[in-house]
Amino acid sequence: METKELSILVIGAGAIGGITAAFLKKNGYDVEIVTKYSNYAALISEQGLEITGVCGNMNVKMPAYASVAEVKKKKYLIILATKATDMIEAAKSLLPILEEDGYVISIQNGICIDDLAQVLGRKRVIGCITGWGATMNSQGKLTMTSIGDFVLGYPDRAPDDFLKSVGKMLSSVVPVKLTGNLMGHLYAKLIINSCVTSLGVICGLGLGKILKISKVRRIFVEIIREAILVADKMNIRIEKFGDKLDFYKFLKGNNMIANLRRHLFIVLFGFKYRKLKSSGLQSLERGKGTEVEYQNGYIVKNADILGIDVPVNRAVLNIIREIDRGKRKISFDNFNDPIFDSFNN
Repeated sequence: METKELSILVIGAGAIGGITAAFLKKNGYDVEIVTKYSNYAALISEQGLEITGVCGNMNVKMPAYASVAEVKKKKYLIILATKATDMIEAAKSLLPILEEDGYVISIQNGICIDDLAQVLGRKRVIGCITGWGATMNSQGKLTMTSIGDFVLGYPDRAPDDFLKSVGKMLSSVVPVKLTGNLMGHLYAKLIINSCVTSLGVICGLGLGKILKISKVRRIFVEIIREAILVADKMNIRIEKFGDKLDFYKFLKGNNMIANLRRHLFIVLFGFKYRKLKSSGLQSLERGKGTEVEYQNGYIVKNADILGIDVPVNRAVLNIIREIDRGKRKISFDNFNDPIFDSFNN
């Protein structure tokens, strides 16, 4: 089945969902979008989404709704681009409008695929890893901040012709890669989010400023080390992040030269993405919760099942839980928590 023949529904009109929908519509696909807010839905329908950034500038109108219940026809292909914290509720709302043999493409941070499969059925889910950046400046004004790709795969089978057609469709937005190792790619992105997004939430600083600090870089390395211990026990083969960062090579060696190499890499990474602001921090600033349960929380949950000690990921998880609940302030002083004392030197 050609995806051009399908009516595509996008759930979530934030930065990633909105830009994806706009590019698909611009390239001739039949696209509708759902947002939780009636005024935002009216704005998209009547004035369009204003897209700027590294992708160029455009304004795209499309049919928009304030709830899934307003969608009139069943869909064969739905792109689920909500926050991970809203994913389950959104997935349940899709059951009446998803064709029996239809698919939902999951575009969430963190590893959500198993939870989503419990609602929709494993054979109806396609995983999608987003390797490009975007931000929502205000309702209807979205900016693509960095160029990258999509990685697409099924949870437990090899790519087929239909997945290739979905990849062709999404290549209207950014280049697309297909994978038979979806969990390996998801886990690579999870590690990055568990470092970059979570550490930004804890202190409130941009990535460039955070990674200039040696103590934070040591915490960064330990988050990765613990995550890989868990992945190994889960028999997950972690893919290179962005086809460049090999986590196994990154951790190789425990002498002074190896440690200097790791710190140099992190400093350069921080400089390259120095203006990056944690997506979790942005969520908190908009009055929403973080996605930490699907990031460091996923590592901790599986470590507990497997009997693995992951004290740094657990500390990060607990601190962010307290921030989410309003019991702790966002501050660099959070890195002075006693759990992090071993990283002072």
